[in-house]
Amino acid sequence: MDTGSHLLFGATLAGLSLVDPTVSAHPDLLYAVLAATLIGSHAPDFDAVMRLKGGSAYIRNHRGLTHSLPAPLVWAPLIGLPIAWFFGVQEWSWTVILWAFIAVCFHITLDLFNAYGVQCMRPFTRRWLHLDVLCLLDPYLFAMHAAVVLLWTTGATPNPVRMFLLVYALTLIYMLWRFLVSRSVIRSLCRAYRVNLGQITLTPTLFGMAWQFVIDTGDAFIKGNLNRSVVHEEAMLYKRSPERLAAAAEATIDVDGVQAFHHLAACIHVDVEEHADGYLVIWSDVRFWHKKHTPFTAAVRLDRNFNVIHERVGWNKKMWEPPFV
Repeated sequence: MDTGSHLLFGATLAGLSLVDPTVSAHPDLLYAVLAATLIGSHAPDFDAVMRLKGGSAYIRNHRGLTHSLPAPLVWAPLIGLPIAWFFGVQEWSWTVILWAFIAVCFHITLDLFNAYGVQCMRPFTRRWLHLDVLCLLDPYLFAMHAAVVLLWTTGATPNPVRMFLLVYALTLIYMLWRFLVSRSVIRSLCRAYRVNLGQITLTPTLFGMAWQFVIDTGDAFIKGNLNRSVVHEEAMLYKRSPERLAAAAEATIDVDGVQAFHHLAACIHVDVEEHADGYLVIWSDVRFWHKKHTPFTAAVRLDRNFNVIHERVGWNKKMWEPPFV
């Protein structure tokens, strides 16, 4: 999810830690736990530093090792021990480490529920896993957690422990409900198009009233949306089989940016534009679409001899523009 949401959940996790009598009885320990949950809720995204090495490096590494299966076991003591020492609560170091661990795990879980995905099962598999349930920013979760932080910091609630238990129970129920709805949508599309589960990819919309979908029919991608059980097709894009790729597209396959793009992309479409001075080859991931635009691309400009002049890989949209992944 977005940085603001992760930090907000870090704050509410600190509030949830009040269920531990040791934390609730020691204000200095609560401050240490708050620091640990705030940092732990953002720590897996420290891999964003790879942006400095370019788009290809970022795509290969973002939500990879820092979000992997053993990552919480590394992040928790790495965050918890220095914080416990800084706040002078070394005798409760394990409590601080525990809540840092919970914060990191919750971060990875939220990213798993997103459509972009996460490599959370490394080192056993480098496969990208995504449940396609929550947007990058879920307005309902954000509003609910922001409200309880406001109530907590202003002292407007007489029983913060009960309030944080309630908000996390509602959070888990909401995430489960969204998951069940998404599976129901997929089953409806399977019946409508007579395809298998694995041929359908969903993308949630911001307010959850509709779902975008991409169906892989084998030789084409069908783009559309489903709103209140009504299916509306937007477009159909025909694929190019590997043996029928245009020479210009084939010449870009080993380009670093294209290789990085193929590492992540799931529904790949390629388009070749011929110009007077060469070619523009655009690889796009069709599952991320809005209207006629597919903003996650790898674009390579070639000269007439298929030599690479320029390449770019990444998102061609603003953060606040759809799709929200």
